[in-house]
This record gives sequence, C-alpha cells and structure tokens, in this order.
Amino acid sequence: MKRSLVVLFIVAALSALAVIPASANRGDGALGVVYVSSQGLYYDTFVSAQSLPMKGRFQKLEGGVTEFGPGDQGYVGGRWWIDDGDGIMDEGDTFLLCPLLGPGRTTP
Repeated sequence: MKRSLVVLFIVAALSALAVIPASANRGDGALGVVYVSSQGLYYDTFVSAQSLPMKGRFQKLEGGVTEFGPGDQGYVGGRWWIDDGDGIMDEGDTFLLCPLLGPGRTTP
C-alpha cells in the first residue's frame, strides 16, 4: 500500500512537470519577452506568480527591459519589481515572478 502511494505521487509529479511547458506556450498572452541590456539578449518568460510580497531581493523591470539576466551577478531568478512611477521600491509597486527561459537570443 505504501509503495503504491509513492508510485502514484511520482506519476502525479511527473505529469505536472510535463504540463508546465505546454501551459506556458498556450498562446493566450501568458508568454512574454524580456530584453537583458547587459547581455544584448532577449529571453522568453511567463508569469508564474502575479503577486509576491515585498520581501527579499527584486530586480527592476521597466518596459520589458532589465539590466541582468541568467549568469549575471545581480540576476535574482526572475523576481521582478515594476515601479508605479515614483522611482522608489514601495508597497504601491508590483512584485512578480517571471523566470527567464534560456537560451537567450539576439532578436525579439
């Protein structure tokens, strides 16, 4: 019985992992592109969490452009801060999670 539950859990986990890339490519606007200025590369992305608490490190994303990407010191794994226009990271801003999907490319 215990082994059956473990096998069932593993099958469910693998099924969930197989669905993630398919859902990211639905074509319903979920995909986006971010330009990393320090690399001169574009990366595909998708929103995996539209709202995060203002805790931890965030990287500024402005107009689909950011300074650091995968492999750069300063890249925080797709934890973005979108400013509300006052130039200060505060509770009025948007905080979200959108990982950058490699490899980067030179065209949008």
